[in-house]
Amino acid sequence: MKTDEIRASSHSDLFQTLSEAHPAAELLLSNSQEEQQRQGYYHTLHEICHQPNTWLNTSAKLLSAAEQLKKSLKGAQSLWFTGSGSSEYAGECVAMVLQNELGIPSSVVGGGALLSFGKLAITPPRPGLMVSLARSGDSPESVGALRLILHQEPEVRHLVMVCNNKGRLANEFRGDTRVSVVALDDNTNDRSLVMTSSFTNLALAARSLGMLDRPEAYRELCCKLSGLAAAFLLRHFGTLEKVAALPFGRVVFLASGCRFGAARESALKMLESTAGRVPSMSETYLGFRHGPMSFAHEDTLVVCYLSSAPIQRAYESDLLRELNEKKLGMMKLVIGEDIPDDLLNPHDIALECPSLGEVGDENAAVIDVITGQLLAFFRCRNEGLRPDSPSDGTINRVVQNFDIHTPGASA
Repeated sequence: MKTDEIRASSHSDLFQTLSEAHPAAELLLSNSQEEQQRQGYYHTLHEICHQPNTWLNTSAKLLSAAEQLKKSLKGAQSLWFTGSGSSEYAGECVAMVLQNELGIPSSVVGGGALLSFGKLAITPPRPGLMVSLARSGDSPESVGALRLILHQEPEVRHLVMVCNNKGRLANEFRGDTRVSVVALDDNTNDRSLVMTSSFTNLALAARSLGMLDRPEAYRELCCKLSGLAAAFLLRHFGTLEKVAALPFGRVVFLASGCRFGAARESALKMLESTAGRVPSMSETYLGFRHGPMSFAHEDTLVVCYLSSAPIQRAYESDLLRELNEKKLGMMKLVIGEDIPDDLLNPHDIALECPSLGEVGDENAAVIDVITGQLLAFFRCRNEGLRPDSPSDGTINRVVQNFDIHTPGASA
C-alpha cells in the first residue's frame, strides 16, 4: 500500500484497516466498547491508534492561534519548557530544534525543579517565555510552579498548552495578561492513566513555535507525520504485539537529540503500564557506554531509535556493533529507515519506517514513541493488568494534591 493510500485509509477508518491487517487488532477491536472497557483497555488502545487523526486537528488549532503565539514569543530572549513526567519529556522532543529555528536559548525544566528552586532553575537571559505543557492541567506542581514564577519573575511571560480546557492551568490565570492559553481538542485529553495521544499532541503543538512564519510548512509536516504514523501502525502493530510477549525482564530505550524525549517517554510507559514489574531506562547512544551499559543483562530488550542523519547514525551504529561484539542484551528492536543488516543479530528485529528521513530526526520523536506505547500496552495485558488503569493506586491519572511550600513559609 502506497503512503498516500495509507494516509487516506487512516483518516477514514484506520481502526477498520488495522483489524483487517492484524489478527491481534481484530481480536481487540471486534469486542464491543462495553467489553473493551470491562477488560480495561478501551481508552488506551483507542488513544494510541487515533493519534494520526488528532495530529491534523492539532495542526489546525495551532495554525489558527499563530498570532497569539507570535505575541507571546515577541521579544523573548529565552524559551523554557516545563511540565512533569510525560509533559516534561514532550518539551525535550522540541527544545533543541526550536533553539536553532528561533535563535534563542531553549531548555526544559521540570515542574518539580521550579517548585523547589523557583527562578534559580531557569537559565538567563531575560525576558523569556515559559511554556507549560500539561494533559489535565490539574496537577499541583503545574499550577504551583506557574504561580511561583509569576511572583518571582514578573517580567517572564507564560504560554500554557494544555489538553483540558476545564483544568486549573487553563483557567486560573486567564485574568493575568502575562499568561496566554492554548487548549487542544478534548479528544487529546487521554482518559487512560498513561499519556499517549496527549504526549504527541503537546509535542506537535510546541513544535509550531519554530514555524510560525511558515504555516504551510507546519501544516505539511503534521500531515506527513500523520501519514507516517498511520503507516507505522498498519505495518508493525502485530510485530510489536509479538515482541511484547517475549520473555524479556527489562528494557532500555536508546536515542539521540530530540528523539531522546521519545526514549524517556517510552521507558516511562513501560514502567507505568507494568506497575513497575518490567524495569526500564532510557539513555543516549554515547551515554550508554558510561556505566548504563551494565543494565544490558541477558534478559534485556534493547530498543533503538536509529537516526537518519549520517553523523548521528555513525555513532549509533558503532554502539550497536559494540553490543553485538560483547553479546549484550537479549535482543535488539531497531526503529528507523534503511536499517543496515550488519547492525542486526539473527534474532534482532528491524521496524522499517519508509520516508522517516524526510521529516528529519528533529521531528521523528512522535513516530518513535508509538513503539514504546504499543510495547507497553501489550506487555501490560501480558502481565494480566488493565492498560487503562494498571496501577494498584500507587500512581494516579492526575497526581494527587500535596503541600506546596513557598519561600518564607515554615517547613
